[in-house]
Amino acid sequence: MDPLIELFAQGLEVDPSTLSEATSPDNTPSWDSLAAMSLVTLIEQRFSVQLRTRDIMRMQTIALARAVLREKGVTEV
Repeated sequence: MDPLIELFAQGLEVDPSTLSEATSPDNTPSWDSLAAMSLVTLIEQRFSVQLRTRDIMRMQTIALARAVLREKGVTEV
């Protein structure tokens, strides 16, 4: 299973099979501001990165989150 999808499923408290690269706050009711803060913490801990505000603002879909992490050198996403 995709580690980023699994992490988002955990943070959003949804089944991983309901998520895709296009998953965003606009199409996922559980992705609210509190879940977003939780996702940032989960991502930083799981992938040993520090996200800047600019990075967080770019992460509007799972695909964009993946791109940000790859830019930071995370290879397992």
